[in-house]
Formats: sequence, structure tokens, C-alpha cells
Amino acid sequence: VLVEESGGGLVQAGGSLTLSCTVSGLSDHGANFDDYAMGWFRQAPEKEREGVSCISWSGAYTFNVDSVKGRFSISRDNAKNTVSLQMNSLKPEDTAMYYCAVVESNGAECDLWRDWTYWGQGTQVTVSS
Repeated sequence: VLVEESGGGLVQAGGSLTLSCTVSGLSDHGANFDDYAMGWFRQAPEKEREGVSCISWSGAYTFNVDSVKGRFSISRDNAKNTVSLQMNSLKPEDTAMYYCAVVESNGAECDLWRDWTYWGQGTQVTVSS
């Protein structure tokens, strides 16, 4: 399974970025993209990785941690095997490597604190003040 993030970059505080994540190879495991919940995580230098947002397999349920509520929005396109993270009103403290992750789940919700199965290599987001 290949998880690939894109869309990171350098942006000024108050600006916006959209991260994208494409997943391939799930069919090799007899599964479809909509068998999986998707999540975004980030890790800043010298800090532990933290969950940011997740979305259920259907897209009907989304969750954002308090620090990004009202600023970040997660969405998915099951026809294209992609998930996106729209980030608005960016702050310098949002600077981090952002990772996309996948976990098999047919539940109605998603859970950032469960064990996630597949991870991408990350895309860097840098917010200047």
C-alpha cells in the first residue's frame, strides 16, 4: 500500500494551504478505499507526533483536534482514493511535517488515537510569522 502526501510548502501566517493524500495498492489486499478511515497527523521538530484530523470511511464523520478546529477541514473523495486537508488561518505553531495515515474501519466514526496501519512519508508545512 502506497500513501503519498502532497501540497506542503511555505506560507505566511494567516495564509492557507491544501494538503492532499492519495492511497494506492489497497486492492492488492482485497480492499477498497472506502473500507478505510483516513487521518492527518503532524510532527514538529523535537515534539511528538500528534493527530490533527480524521474522517470516517463514508466521509459522514470528521474530527479535528481543538488546536485546529474552525481552521482545518478534512474531506475525502472515495472515487479518487484521495483525502484532503484544507488549512486556513495558518499559524507559526502549525509548522510541522504532516503525515497521512490509513486504517481499516467500517465504523461510523474515526479515532485519531487508535493504531493506524499505513503511513505516508510526509509533506512539510512551514508557516512564517
